[in-house]
Amino acid sequence: MNRIIIFLGLAFLTTLSVRGEVFAKKKVVEPIATDSLTLLIEAGDSCMKQSNTFEALQYFQQAYAHCDSSLTRIKLADCYYKRGNYYQTANLLKNIPGGQFTHEALRQLAFSYQKQNDIDSYLFWAGQLVAHYPMDGEMIAGLTVGYARKDQAWKGVSYGEGYFKEDSTNILVNRALADAYFMDRKFDKSAAMYERLLQQGDSTFNTLYSAGMCYSQLDSLELAYEHLRNALFLSQMQHANCAYRLGVVCVDTHRLDEGIGYLDLATELLKPDTTVMKAITLAKGEAYYLSFHHAKAVEAWKEHLKYNPNSIATYYNIANATYYYLPDNKQAKSYFEKFLELARKEETPNAQLKEMMEKAETLLKKSKVR
Repeated sequence: MNRIIIFLGLAFLTTLSVRGEVFAKKKVVEPIATDSLTLLIEAGDSCMKQSNTFEALQYFQQAYAHCDSSLTRIKLADCYYKRGNYYQTANLLKNIPGGQFTHEALRQLAFSYQKQNDIDSYLFWAGQLVAHYPMDGEMIAGLTVGYARKDQAWKGVSYGEGYFKEDSTNILVNRALADAYFMDRKFDKSAAMYERLLQQGDSTFNTLYSAGMCYSQLDSLELAYEHLRNALFLSQMQHANCAYRLGVVCVDTHRLDEGIGYLDLATELLKPDTTVMKAITLAKGEAYYLSFHHAKAVEAWKEHLKYNPNSIATYYNIANATYYYLPDNKQAKSYFEKFLELARKEETPNAQLKEMMEKAETLLKKSKVR
């Protein structure tokens, strides 16, 4: 009787119209024949060619249930991977003997850990892969950036530089190497690599923005201005951090009106972000002050105090600007007093703060600010 049932089951397997759900419901209690296993795998492969992972999954699950082998694990894992089930993919592949891995299976194992944010496992398996496939540029790029982000930039850079010696045209690797140099604070090497990327036609926002940031660190402010401006225009004026960085560079290069415009844009884009707003309002105050718009400088510094109410220097700046440039002695007195109140709480004031305190005390003694 059992032989009749198995025979009928094989007959159904040979027709493509049979749905996977049928097999999912059957409970086979006897070891499946080699021919039957082959038919299950062939049926699953046929579904995969049509991108029908739903039915393919059920064929491969049955094949794996009856025969736990490297082949069935790889087939089932491939199906899970294409369905976004990275946990199951990794569980199936991690115990396959090394010599039985395919290149694609190794990639899926490494990327499954990456997509689960298990970076240590990702780096381990990516390293295993490039030991066998050293010209897999995508995996080299992943290792280069991955180690840099784990504060082991030297190790990531060694992967990128090793590949670069063989192939200097791979944009993925060059991007990763540029980023790794940047994270390792080797800004000269990073800038050179970003320039290479631009020459290769990789004029993306990230490349332009990162190049601009490199040149800012190198104090090459004209180049920083050029790259950051191009990046901001490419973002259609929607990248707040780029607008902020460009605004600061404009202030530093005395493009004051232009810089204020970019800082205003960053303000609108990043208003909810307290940390960034601290920096933006402080930079705007400096820009207005240096361009002799003292009332606007005071207004910007007051805005800064909303985000950073214990900024000793800001109280002093407001008092100083009000005393010397605006006819408001009462306000000057109020801010000098608040400055001194905070400054006197400093346990170890530096020489500059001591000098500011002496100046504030002297001005408070004058009748003008009483």
